[in-house]
Amino acid sequence: MNTSLKPGISCLIADDYEIDRLTVVAQLRKYPFITISGTYDNATKALQHLQQQPVDLLFLDIDMPGLNGLELRSRFMDIPACIFITAYPDYAVEAFDASALDFLIKPVTSDRFEKAIRRVEEFFEVRQKAELFEHSLGNDTIFIKEGHEKTKVRLHDILYLEALRDYTTIVTPNKKYHVLTTLGNLLNEHEFSSFIRIHRSFAVQRHYVRKLDTRTVYLENISLPLGKAYKTDIEKIFN
Repeated sequence: MNTSLKPGISCLIADDYEIDRLTVVAQLRKYPFITISGTYDNATKALQHLQQQPVDLLFLDIDMPGLNGLELRSRFMDIPACIFITAYPDYAVEAFDASALDFLIKPVTSDRFEKAIRRVEEFFEVRQKAELFEHSLGNDTIFIKEGHEKTKVRLHDILYLEALRDYTTIVTPNKKYHVLTTLGNLLNEHEFSSFIRIHRSFAVQRHYVRKLDTRTVYLENISLPLGKAYKTDIEKIFN
């Protein structure tokens, strides 16, 4: 894992089950660039902490007594990143509507937690370098500038796009690029008319779609989540 991040990404953990809180704490010990600002057994205590001391990252259970994790997140949407950890997969749509960076189902394995932390690392690296990103479009090409380097990427080669709040990750078979614009804005560009949105956080190039089921869109060697709100649009590709 790349450890170029500046130390001090602060996080808060809220879960009414002690064993689940301790599991997150134990997992985070592997990642020294993340510091734990507080752990709480309910969202009300967490809210009081956040009113006094904001953090960069939230790890929230959803189904907690009183104030639940989704309600807590809705009060602190200015916190850059939030990962929901829950036993109930049906909350996924609501979680991503609340700008979740990731959504983990209990019990969480070490491998799955590591994948979530990689997303955290990538997200904050993009934020650190945001002022360096520029992009421009021309015919079937996007030019991506990072610092003094300028890369030419053929739109036909892009597999999919992933939203990261105010940024969008452009994924090709060989590399990922980041541009400082939202996924929605990018899809409004005429040059991206060959892409179709399949989820709040993802859009795919139509000709790379191989198959789909009720919850997943499959590209060549990649599977991506399919949001209920976008299911009808992508099913038209196969009709």
